[in-house]
Amino acid sequence: MATAAPKATKKAKDASEVKTIEELRKDLSAKQLEIVEARRGLAAGELQNPRVITATRKEIARLHTAIRAAELAEKGDK
Repeated sequence: MATAAPKATKKAKDASEVKTIEELRKDLSAKQLEIVEARRGLAAGELQNPRVITATRKEIARLHTAIRAAELAEKGDK
């Protein structure tokens, strides 16, 4: 039997360590606009893949988590 390949690590965690809070907030606002457009497309029947909405919601939640973690880290440093 073949051994299982190691799972790939998520790049979002690595990116949150590099980005500043302001960059994360810019990404958050872009994702929020993206989800509004996706919902509008779903209502109009133009959206090809409705799973985009779920994926975008999860990305927004990850950004909120990264922003909060960065804020707490910054507060802890002071």
